[in-house]
Amino acid sequence: MITWHDFEKVEMRVGTILEVQDFPKANKPAYQLTIDFGVELGIKKSSAQITKRYAKEELLGKQIIAVVNFPKKQIADFMSECLVLGSVGEEHDIVLLTSDIPVENGLRIG
Repeated sequence: MITWHDFEKVEMRVGTILEVQDFPKANKPAYQLTIDFGVELGIKKSSAQITKRYAKEELLGKQIIAVVNFPKKQIADFMSECLVLGSVGEEHDIVLLTSDIPVENGLRIG
């Protein structure tokens, strides 16, 4: 169990995907995402293993939820700056967490 104080440390924010690139150097199929988190946080990059469910074209402009206060993580030759969140199925089929109504980029999840 974690405390409410522990949960408050996890900074989840809404962002809009601006760019999607293939990531051939990743060990598992993934995309490189460029995400806009608004004025306060700006643009961040993430590697996301979401190729089973999503085509690159359908991700552009999609609002997603990500953890933005983990340390950066080197994945092959790419620096991932945030963790895009999704539910994980039995065969690692990830469904992104999104906002069902468009909201301002950078809004905190709580």
